[in-house]
Amino acid sequence: MTSYASALLEQNHDVATRLRDLINQLAVEHGSFILSSGQQANFYVDMRPLTLHHEGSPLVGQLVLGMLDAAGIEFEAIGGLTMGADPVATAVLHTAAADDRAVDGYVVRKQPKGHGKGRQVEGPGIEGRKVVVVEDTSTTGGSAMQAVRAVREVGGDIQAVAVIVDRDTGAKEHIEAESGVPYLYAYSKTDLGLA
Repeated sequence: MTSYASALLEQNHDVATRLRDLINQLAVEHGSFILSSGQQANFYVDMRPLTLHHEGSPLVGQLVLGMLDAAGIEFEAIGGLTMGADPVATAVLHTAAADDRAVDGYVVRKQPKGHGKGRQVEGPGIEGRKVVVVEDTSTTGGSAMQAVRAVREVGGDIQAVAVIVDRDTGAKEHIEAESGVPYLYAYSKTDLGLA
């Protein structure tokens, strides 16, 4: 597997290098962990301390937007399953806004809201719009696929699934086979020295 960031890291790109270092400092823990997929792992990547960090968030926005642009993905809205996707999408829409690009965000609830309008997808409407589903990290792709299904139910036109850290455990293959859209990731576990 080749990640987007690995190409930038080979060129010693400041954003990719600094973000990789921050991921290792703030988001990676070593030990024995059970993942949301039920799999056992000797490291855990909790991206929230990074994606909500004052320095990490802007770097996430720059890297994810750069990755999507480099892949030629055109989109009008970005979001995914709460809560891992929320700070990633927010970082991207702020980065886009700084470049005078109109990118909206959206949030996918784990379950439709039990009151009010009963929505599962919140934010500016995405029906008929080109959207990207994001996730902070992925093992099997289950969270991203839950978001894909919800977005398609409300008429969003998914262009890609984008992830910051891919654990190299089959998420890419699963998501591309089931969703029919490209799966992009910024860092593999190898890029982070976790292989």
